[in-house]
Amino acid sequence: MDRTLYFILLIGALCQLDVCGQPFLNDRIVGEENATTEAWPWQVIIHVGFGHNCGGTLITKDWVLSAARCFQNFLFFKAVMYFGRQTQSGTNPYETSRTASQIIKHPLFKYPNPDNDIALVKLSSSVAFSDFIRPVSLAAAGSVLAAGTESWVTGWGLLQPEGPPSNVLQEVMIPVVSNSECANVYEGVTSITSNMICAGQEGKSVCPGDSGGPMLIRKGSLWIQSGIMSFSRNLCNDLNYPSVFTRVSQYQDWIKLYIGSNPPGFVEFDTDIHYSFDLLKIPML
Repeated sequence: MDRTLYFILLIGALCQLDVCGQPFLNDRIVGEENATTEAWPWQVIIHVGFGHNCGGTLITKDWVLSAARCFQNFLFFKAVMYFGRQTQSGTNPYETSRTASQIIKHPLFKYPNPDNDIALVKLSSSVAFSDFIRPVSLAAAGSVLAAGTESWVTGWGLLQPEGPPSNVLQEVMIPVVSNSECANVYEGVTSITSNMICAGQEGKSVCPGDSGGPMLIRKGSLWIQSGIMSFSRNLCNDLNYPSVFTRVSQYQDWIKLYIGSNPPGFVEFDTDIHYSFDLLKIPML
């Protein structure tokens, strides 16, 4: 008998599959705005220059994934990545930081055009994994994310358009919006390409400072990063514009090209198909 299933295939980064995408604290209250770093241990806050600039995600012990726009006007040696941070003020006993030894922006990204808005940041030295610092799994090539799929977005951005960055990591659940619907909404503003994913709901939006942070889906105990926050016309307002994310699954080969022998954990999934149990195959690792 056929049943609706999410098809998941784990590939690559065998040495990290026991920790990637699996937070120490896995439960949360739906609709809660404040988050804890233990729940999102791959969350990175990036300071460029004098303070908070963007978000990112830890994808291996040596690399952070973010948006290319975050490094458009700054030299890489001024970028500092913070891991395990719980609050912007006060002490953070589980926090560590690294500077960037290399920043690789996608060669086809041309600001302000949002297409190919993706960047890799190589850390000055490796970080050690802990309950508060872990890598995330990435959506593999061929993954399909159906409209309506519940997705989580996290970030340290502004709480209001003219306000300061949040002192506490924020989380929000927003459903995926089809690219065709998103393109209709953004007609005359920008082109929505196959390299993008849209998500949003009236009254829920990303804010300035959230760029580079993750959009994630949950499958059991595993969290998979499907998108990188790129831009939104909402900017914290209750306008009817979805937020737009870089589609991570489009860049598996590009990511692996630069990271080399110890790539991230990639997960292939399809939230819009039917499989029987006989067709669901997880390789022996």
